[in-house]
Amino acid sequence: MPETTDVLVVGARCAGSAAAIALARRGRAVIALDGASFPSDTLSTHLFFPNHWAELERLGARDRVMALDPPLHTAAGLGTETVDVTGPFSSYEGFAHGSCVRRPGLDNALVETAREAGAEIRERTRVTGLLRDATGRVTGVRWRDRDGEEGEIHAKLVIGADGRNSTIARLVGTRAHHEWQNRRLMAFAYYDDPRDELRHIASQWRDEDELVTVFPCDGGQSVVLLMSPKRREDEYQDDKEAAFDRTVARVGPLARRLEGCTRASKIRVSYKHPAYFRHSHGPGWALTGDAGHFKDPVTAQGIRDALRFGRLLGEAAAPALDDPAALDRALAAWEDDRDAQCLPMYQWANGLGLADDVSPIEATAYAWLAARPDGPTEVLDVFSRKRLPGEVFTPSRLVRWLAGAVRDPEIDNRRLWTTLKRDVRREGARLVEERRFARRKAASAAAFRAAPAPASSAPADDRRPALA
Repeated sequence: MPETTDVLVVGARCAGSAAAIALARRGRAVIALDGASFPSDTLSTHLFFPNHWAELERLGARDRVMALDPPLHTAAGLGTETVDVTGPFSSYEGFAHGSCVRRPGLDNALVETAREAGAEIRERTRVTGLLRDATGRVTGVRWRDRDGEEGEIHAKLVIGADGRNSTIARLVGTRAHHEWQNRRLMAFAYYDDPRDELRHIASQWRDEDELVTVFPCDGGQSVVLLMSPKRREDEYQDDKEAAFDRTVARVGPLARRLEGCTRASKIRVSYKHPAYFRHSHGPGWALTGDAGHFKDPVTAQGIRDALRFGRLLGEAAAPALDDPAALDRALAAWEDDRDAQCLPMYQWANGLGLADDVSPIEATAYAWLAARPDGPTEVLDVFSRKRLPGEVFTPSRLVRWLAGAVRDPEIDNRRLWTTLKRDVRREGARLVEERRFARRKAASAAAFRAAPAPASSAPADDRRPALA
């Protein structure tokens, strides 16, 4: 016999558990399905800023995450071979530290918090199709578990929180209305890290066209993430260990940071991870987390946004579930709010993810920020979402940095002006995209509504992120 619940959540990691917690705490019946069993790993940089901790606190999961004994990052740094822009975090809702928590422990903590709130989490179970009523409204799902058992669950709302390759997004037929192809690949591995004197600092360095990071995490390890230009893809595909080691050796500050550390895992590589906004709601369904919106990983914002907008989705939907028209309005308002909050960071991340050499203007900016007592903290406030990028990287400061670069006798003025013209073109394109965002989103939504609903029995494939 088919089951009935208020909300069916597909995916029980960060976004799905956050939505389930918010709904269950408001008295709603929630079932969450996930093809994985917990604890288990997933592709993620899993870096935290202070606002991540604030979201975990709101969900009631912070104590469980702290029980994993992650190192608390009281400082973070950006730098080059010659300039170090490292400083403390400012407080965000009482939290003045970041961290890095591996996904098996983090996701399990969220699942257990959801169960404690009253949500039912079913592992090793995948959605195979959607149920619809005569009007095309989504009314539930078909599912199959790993033992071959099958069934149906009817629900007033189906939430897709099932990642970039979302089954729910595919089954409802939604598409991205904005997309940005990644310019850098991601290659990462875990290192046993005995450098206790450095485990309170999350670090990122630039060296010519390389961008590399070290994030101390739980279990006495650090995750080393290399974001090499995508044009080096062939090197990694031919021999990823050799390419990884060459990059570590090439970037002096990274090589010095890893002295005494030993690689303790295989190297994982993602070659294709475009950023996007998808139309994320419709009659009886919504998409949250990476299923609906994904930013370039260079700013490490995915977990925070998954927690925040999963929770906000649950809070918005809970009081409206018994009135389909009210629910549709609540989902539309939730998506508009998500997009308004996320667009500035989406654009900034796309810019930081470009596979450029460090420009003369960037080099001058690094030196200027490093010389200011609060310069590093101002930049970290952008990552913590306390300030917009434009509030730190202001036009007047850009003029100051340009003037400093002009006065620097070691900077080739021809390269400087070439860089300036390129950056002006890019800023113009960003402003155009910002102005057109709402129109393109509305046009995408209208086209989606006009299209016939996909077949409800479409099978769900098992597409995975592109890993090697």
